[in-house]
Amino acid sequence: METHLYEVRPRKDHRGATLISDALPFGALWYGEPDAISYAKFFSRSRDAVIRVFDDAGNMTETHEDAGEFREF
Repeated sequence: METHLYEVRPRKDHRGATLISDALPFGALWYGEPDAISYAKFFSRSRDAVIRVFDDAGNMTETHEDAGEFREF
């Protein structure tokens, strides 16, 4: 099964974050940071996924990995 890779990067205008992935229909979406992570988890709930969160300097600060188990009951 294909693993979805997501990147959450802060916007330069400090208004939320950009969610970037080849798995998204348009390639990138604008969200508030917690919303971007939640959307990526929801969108990949039945697939393997890796979500990487970056800071303003471009350093990875968090990684969320899951094997299709992001479902909430």
